[in-house]
Parts: sequence; structure tokens; C-alpha cells
Amino acid sequence: MVSDLLTVDYKKDFPLLAATDVAYLDNSATSQRPTCVIEAERDFYLKHNANPLRGLYQLAMEATDAYENARIAVQKFINAKSEQEIIFTRNTTESLNLVAYSYALSVLQPGDEIVTTIMEHHSNMLPWRMAAAKTGAVVKYIDCDAEGYISDAALAEAITAKTKIVAMAQVGNVLGRLNPVEKAIELAHAVGAVVVVDAAQSAPHMPVDVQKLDADFVAFSGHKMFGPMGIGVLYGKKKLLNKMPPYCYGGEMITWVSRDTQEYAPLPHKFEAGTVNAAGAVGLHAAIDYMNSIGFEVMEAREAALTKLCFEGMQKLEGINIIGSQKWEEHKGIITFTIDGVHPHDIAAIMDADGVNIRAGNHCAQPLLDHLHCGATARASLAFYNTEADVQKFLTCLGSIRERMGYGR
Repeated sequence: MVSDLLTVDYKKDFPLLAATDVAYLDNSATSQRPTCVIEAERDFYLKHNANPLRGLYQLAMEATDAYENARIAVQKFINAKSEQEIIFTRNTTESLNLVAYSYALSVLQPGDEIVTTIMEHHSNMLPWRMAAAKTGAVVKYIDCDAEGYISDAALAEAITAKTKIVAMAQVGNVLGRLNPVEKAIELAHAVGAVVVVDAAQSAPHMPVDVQKLDADFVAFSGHKMFGPMGIGVLYGKKKLLNKMPPYCYGGEMITWVSRDTQEYAPLPHKFEAGTVNAAGAVGLHAAIDYMNSIGFEVMEAREAALTKLCFEGMQKLEGINIIGSQKWEEHKGIITFTIDGVHPHDIAAIMDADGVNIRAGNHCAQPLLDHLHCGATARASLAFYNTEADVQKFLTCLGSIRERMGYGR
């Protein structure tokens, strides 16, 4: 029986989804955009297009207001203390690199330790390796068990007096598991370390309250939360951001420049050199307004219902191996799997032929798959706008793949 939660049709708000019968189940890679986001970007270019923060004429001031209003919307969305703590970037990857280059390189010493997990996306792994290589620090990995679980004991063992930075995804992009970031923050702060939270997979699906978390840095992307590509966010505590040197140099990140000296602009503009993605910020503002109009309570409930339906359906099929926890409740809308005898690329190709979009490969998390003794895998990832019909279409195709590849039922 279809849950009442799934009777509302949100696809009508998304032009691409409304125009096709494709079951789009690659939301962890990027989400679709509602009409209001597309129109917000279009409206900016049609009516307010000028270079923000530069001109003193009316159009430029309108562009500046639109850009800064988007910053305030993000501040409220994640409950930051000040809009000065919101830095616009291109994406989560750039946000994490900003912290690695600007913060890590300026504080790390030989022998210091950066603690992260084996489950991280490459974007929350490679910047810390870079910082360690340049400073003589050491990267330590916390391993998870076969179900993606990290114990408090493992965190306590890894985070020591030598720890200066802890970097962890709030939700893993392969296993979909909600990680113990709160405990990591508690242990890290007890030894004077800072914590960098990768919220790329959590911000689109659950409330992220940076003050409640007490995280030092939080990074996420607009394109995974129904906003435009090319706009990302770095939240940082003001006291840390004020001490950090700029990451990129040039226009708008200074107050004055002489032949030999310069003075950097105050937060947040110190970290936003050059012409900014104002239209992207406006689109992100529209996406936040859209998400707020629906509410996380509804979004999370729909995604949970869809995850349960999909997970339990997969468990009934022969030759399907779900990676990570065997409890649907421990998958935040992400189900990664393999099929006996079938390469994940073939799975994705057959799915595509049947009008189902999923991801296949290593999901930018090769160390995790190596740790779990997997090669490539396939991944279905859900959003609140998905439907029971999407899930059933996926399951029908999934149940036919082994036979279509010559293995029989």
C-alpha cells in the first residue's frame, strides 16, 4: 500500500522530471532543479545583471543585494551566528581545499596528525594528504567495519594530543551512513583540534545546525540540494576565518593595494576573489526557500519510506549484494550494491536502457572500496521527489539483469 507520504507529486516542480518518465536515482551525484531555481537565475540575468560589490550604480547595487541576501539565507539555513561566517565557493571540493590550504598549511607542524576516515570522498582526503606532505604532518585513517560503523572507541583511539584536524563526512556518499560527527567534535575539541565536516550528502537531506554541532568548518554544494552547479559553501567559525590568510588573490578580496603592500578585505570577502557567481548564489537562495517550503520533516519521511521500499525489494532478489549495513534505516537514501557475475558498468548501462539512472564505479571513494574488498559498485540514491513508481521501475529492471546477462533466474 502506498504511504500517504508518497502521494504528493513533487516532480511537477522539476521541469526535467516532469518532461520524462526516467527514474532519476543518481541524486548523490547531483540533484535536479525546480522551476523556481531556474527562474531565479534567469531573472537575475534578465533584470539585475551587474558585477556585485563593485559598481555604485543602481544595477550593481541590486546585484550586490541579491548576492548578499543569498548569504543571509545560507546563514539562516545552517544556523550560523553571522553571515560573515558564510564563504561562497564553487563546490564542496573547493571549500575543503580552502580549509586545507588556508588553515592547515598555516597551523600544521611536523609530527602533527590529521585524522580522517577510510570512508571519505576523495575531496575530503586528498587535500589533507597535500597539507601533510607540505608540512610534515601525518594523516591517520579510522577504519569502519563491514557495515560502515565507526565506534566511539575507534574515535577515542585515533584522536590524541597530536591531533590538530579531524575531517569527516556527516553522511558517507557510498554507504549512506550517518557518521558520529558529534562524538568526533567532542573528542577533537577536548584536545584542541578543529573539525571539518563534509556535509555534501547531509545538507540536502537533513537539518545541519552548525551551532548545535559546534563544528569548526562545514562544507557543502548547491547542486546536490536542488540549486545550481558552480556554487558551494564553506562555513567557518569567525575566530578561525579571521586568522586565516586568503586562499586566492586578486579583485574584491582587498581594501587597498600599494606598490609594496596590501590590506585584505574583512570577512567574508577576503576569501571571495574575483567576479563571484552571483546568479548561482541567487539560485541557491531559491533552492533554500524551496526546501524550507516543504520542510525537512516531510523530505526525510518521504526519503525514508522510499529507502525502505527499495531496500526491502532488493533483499528479495537473488544475487544482489547490498554494501554496508543490512538495515535500511542506516542508509540515508543511498544504497550501493553489486550483482553476482555482472560488472557495475553493465548494470548501469542496462538500467539506462530501461530508463533508470544510477551511478556505477568507485564513487570517488577508492580507499573505502579497497577496505571493503570491493571493486566497482553500483549506487542508487534517492531524493524526496522520487516516487514509488521510480523504485518499482528500478526493482523490475534489477530483477531482470542476471537473466539478461545469461545467468538465469
